[in-house]
Amino acid sequence: MTYCPHCHASSLVKNGRHPRTGWQKYRCQTCGRQFVQNPKKQRVSLGQKSLIGRLLLERIPLAGIARVVGVSERWLQNYVDRLYARVPRRVGAKPNRRTALCLECDELWSFVGNKGNKQWVWLALDRKTRAIIGVHVGDRSRAGAQALWDSLPEAYRESAVCYTDYWEAYRLVFPEDRHVAAGKDSGFTNHIERFNNTLRHRVSRLVRNSLAFSKKLANHIGAIWFFVHYYNLSRLDF
Repeated sequence: MTYCPHCHASSLVKNGRHPRTGWQKYRCQTCGRQFVQNPKKQRVSLGQKSLIGRLLLERIPLAGIARVVGVSERWLQNYVDRLYARVPRRVGAKPNRRTALCLECDELWSFVGNKGNKQWVWLALDRKTRAIIGVHVGDRSRAGAQALWDSLPEAYRESAVCYTDYWEAYRLVFPEDRHVAAGKDSGFTNHIERFNNTLRHRVSRLVRNSLAFSKKLANHIGAIWFFVHYYNLSRLDF
């Protein structure tokens, strides 16, 4: 016996055939919904969407995720577009004011569409909590350094000591009395450089020499923020 997939009632009537497939259509006399029996295209479940969210945090391209979950690449791309558009572009950090605030900052090379379209990922990490508290994606100019500075919570802009490499843009933007430029061998930026490796290994579009890359800047930024929020939640002391 055929039942309504929405209300599970058995009071059904035939309601013509599907114009393209020719399959028999039914209408439920209880809830009024129309359907075909055993359709080939099934609604993507909440469980599948949850799995997609977890797989987006791993080193798997969208084509691979579509194969694992059993959805079409076109549907997945549209879903990811909407998901990344909703990701907050700011970190809700609440620093521990009982200790001195200390930041490690660095920039990570990436591209969108082709390697000629460079998009530098500017990052600021709280040395104590290891949480990412500032992010900007753009060029490697003074404007990029300024955007990273502007992305920091007010408490960090007011008092944090900032360790960076010798890139000139930092010196032009960060307060001189709280800015320390140092080389990689100093160890002052070890934590942020380690996070850069984590980011490249977990976000497929940032992996070097890979077929997975961003074609849209909005999704590139969304994917980075999506991982940053997940990473911060994993910091128990953040």
